[in-house]
Amino acid sequence: MRRIVFTLGLLVLGICFLHAQKPELKFGADKTFKIVQFTDVHWIYNDSRSDIAGERMNEVLDAEKPDFVIYTGDIIFGKPAKESLLKALEPLITRKIPFAVTWGNHDDEQGISRQELFDLIKDIPNNLTSTVQGITGVTNFVLPVKSADGKKESAVLYVFDSNSYSTLPKKVVDGYGWIALDQIDWYTKTSKELTAKNGGQPIPSLAFFHIPLPEYHEAVLDEKAYLVGTRKEVACAPKINTGLGASMLQAGDVMGVFVGHDHVNDYVVNWRGILLGYGRYTGGSTVYHDIPQGNGARIIELTEGKRAFKTWERIAGGKIINEVNYPSDFIKED
Repeated sequence: MRRIVFTLGLLVLGICFLHAQKPELKFGADKTFKIVQFTDVHWIYNDSRSDIAGERMNEVLDAEKPDFVIYTGDIIFGKPAKESLLKALEPLITRKIPFAVTWGNHDDEQGISRQELFDLIKDIPNNLTSTVQGITGVTNFVLPVKSADGKKESAVLYVFDSNSYSTLPKKVVDGYGWIALDQIDWYTKTSKELTAKNGGQPIPSLAFFHIPLPEYHEAVLDEKAYLVGTRKEVACAPKINTGLGASMLQAGDVMGVFVGHDHVNDYVVNWRGILLGYGRYTGGSTVYHDIPQGNGARIIELTEGKRAFKTWERIAGGKIINEVNYPSDFIKED
């Protein structure tokens, strides 16, 4: 019976998808824009170990009432892939909150490719996930956030597909994948165009993807760095650096980078003026998850007209932890 009910639900959703609406992101009347980041949900359909992920997502959304939600990869971790993915997205679908996703290294290991997963969800109402044809990966796109009056872009959200595993022979480069040169070229070109449109001033921006940059290693090696949150494992970054961090420094627009992938890390740390951060592990016990105080989500709040934001995490019972302000909390005194 449960499978029949769910199938009927998919049919109803399918009818709704035919009339999908794509909302415009914009700052509220109070000049703020709130983002919830869910990461590493690792949902397995009809597996009770995923229930706590659903509970936490619902709890966070009810408490925070965000303007936008981003899933930063590894949303599913079992078959059937379609049912697992739609169930993981259900809290957003039912609340009609604008959202987007980017894939992790496990999403396309469940018998469906990245493109097929994208095609499955592309017409869901309020889903802003997009793709750029002709470059590496599937979930590469940019989302402008309009000013409260809707007259201009006041913030920009860059979303990258950080791919999966090394595409080179193991003896050359083993391990996780990286953001490719053509993706970086796309970012650089887009950033320049948006900056030019804004009178030559870089627009305050954030970037979201799954696998951390190699720069996460450099940042934590600074003994004077202000690191806020939990760090229980070394960043599982790619073993080669393709230069996205350097490109962001040169462009001058990205204030913060937020990833997932490492389930027992949730820290933020300054790297050369860019805040490198992790989301809070959102999943259940379908994978390793031993982060103190359990699963949750990261929240980021932008303020229109300011190159600044604040971020915190919400965990079980509505508790808020690790609240910081960028850049004020990370400015070193002389």
